[in-house]
Amino acid sequence: MKPWLKAFRLRTLPLSFSNILLGSAIAFSMQNGSGFSNFHFNWGIFTLTLLTTLLLQILSNLANDYGDSKKGADNENRIGPARAIQSGEISAESMLRAIILLSILTLISGLALLYVSFRSDLNWTFVGFFLLGVAAIAAAIKYTVGKGAYGYSGLGDLFVFIFFGLVGVIGSFYLQSKEFYWIVILPAITMGCFSVAVLNLNNMRDIVNDKAVGKNTLVVKLGSKNAKIYHGLLFAIAYGTFPIPFIIFSGNWIFALLILPIAIIHTLHLYKVYKVCDPKDFDPELKKVALTAFLFSVMFWISIVLQQKL
Repeated sequence: MKPWLKAFRLRTLPLSFSNILLGSAIAFSMQNGSGFSNFHFNWGIFTLTLLTTLLLQILSNLANDYGDSKKGADNENRIGPARAIQSGEISAESMLRAIILLSILTLISGLALLYVSFRSDLNWTFVGFFLLGVAAIAAAIKYTVGKGAYGYSGLGDLFVFIFFGLVGVIGSFYLQSKEFYWIVILPAITMGCFSVAVLNLNNMRDIVNDKAVGKNTLVVKLGSKNAKIYHGLLFAIAYGTFPIPFIIFSGNWIFALLILPIAIIHTLHLYKVYKVCDPKDFDPELKKVALTAFLFSVMFWISIVLQQKL
């Protein structure tokens, strides 16, 4: 099991949970007429959403391992942890079988989630979410697998922003409330920017090897200097769309106090990124952004609970 646990890349899971936690926390804050809606938060839906996200993230990691090995991006020149196929711990055939199995499990979990959420009203929205789920599975695989792998043409950032920002936050909110409010787009943008920032760090770390093997990520297209500017812009948008306006207009100063240490860590992080000259020095910053994004969502949950009790 040890090689498979390494291939699952468990350190990426907190980031994938972040958008679900944030969207669910917003729904929790609006339940029972306390916000805009009159619904009851469903912990079963919350649990199944996390499970489906877990399976989808593992599927994405395995597909990434398989696709990059096939295209030669995982080689001796690559910086970062050794991949499963690259190291010889798992064969390409076994990885492909695991990808098929994870795709099936993700689909089953997603269907269970949609049934629990829509069982009293199986309408066209149910069909829309089902198709969105299928698209998410396809996107997880096509990032590096196949001739049209979008991760090799600079579209990875866009797809990460869509699925790990907009879809994750807005979708998890809608599955609870069955309603859409434009205001939820703002935290979705924030979490999308955090997720893209992690990918951007990964691509800045691998820029030399990616350029050599023809993996034309956005960083390869922009160049290291512009990629650093882009990285700073992601954090500016992240804080400008949700936490700052939310704190000002909602008066939830508990949230402001709770995320202050995170904001300080992000400020120091941006300074370090600006100073980096050797691509391998980006690697420690990956975990930092992923974990702080997770903490950001957790702190929002805590602030909502505390504010309702005070």
